[in-house]
Amino acid sequence: MSTAEPSDADAGLRAEGVSVAHGGVLAVAEVDLVVRPGELVGLIGPNGAGKTSTIDALSGFVPHRGRVLLDGVDLTDLPPHRRARAGVVRTWQSVELFEDLTVREHCEVAAVPSGPLGLLADLVRPGRQRDTSAVDAALAALDLDDVADRDPATLSHGRQKLVGVARAVAAGPRVLLLDEPAAGLDTAESEEFGSRLRHLVDHGGPGVLLVDHDTRLVFGTCDRVVVLDLGSVIATGTPDEVRDDSRVVQAYLGVGSTGPSSEAGSPAGGGA
Repeated sequence: MSTAEPSDADAGLRAEGVSVAHGGVLAVAEVDLVVRPGELVGLIGPNGAGKTSTIDALSGFVPHRGRVLLDGVDLTDLPPHRRARAGVVRTWQSVELFEDLTVREHCEVAAVPSGPLGLLADLVRPGRQRDTSAVDAALAALDLDDVADRDPATLSHGRQKLVGVARAVAAGPRVLLLDEPAAGLDTAESEEFGSRLRHLVDHGGPGVLLVDHDTRLVFGTCDRVVVLDLGSVIATGTPDEVRDDSRVVQAYLGVGSTGPSSEAGSPAGGGA
């Protein structure tokens, strides 16, 4: 990989003509998108539009055509763990928190250096002092400092979701891919979740690609929104531009709609 500093044009995550096929079905078709540092980008669309398949491709979990670049470096041929080390970290629809770890310990697991050097250091100095700055920063960004030593099971559903995001942030990503992180949250929890995401991005956190079924969350927090339909990008722009796009109204928001769905369980949820 190149060690040169990326130019402004290269900075962030870039998908160029990414396509994914499941059997004979083309789930993602020639998708282009960019997530820049300091930017929160929403990815929405009807059920089966290809949202999760796009995240799977960007993170390396499914074979794909096209290119995936991070800060100008081509990651296309790298497996998921090497893309994660390079700085592309994802979450999954299911949070999957560990029952025997505290909130802080969840983040510490993600922040531990992986690979041969990390294993060698553990063998040579098993009780060595670790740098906790990444963990501390993740907990602070997601407003989890006050519950750092608690069992996540004792927290509200909304804060458990934030623990999942904090764990990913502690890994030090350049770009964070969130796959329906607010699923199951009520309106108040979703608003708080969006507020913490916005705080994370605005205060030096990674660029974020957010897939979620809650259009109020996406339109209310994102800088830009990309809309998929049948695997293809049909609109890209600011929330206001996308909200008023006739193709989006017909394909996703519903004919005659004047704004984003007021229901958390909108048609973008579920499906790839």
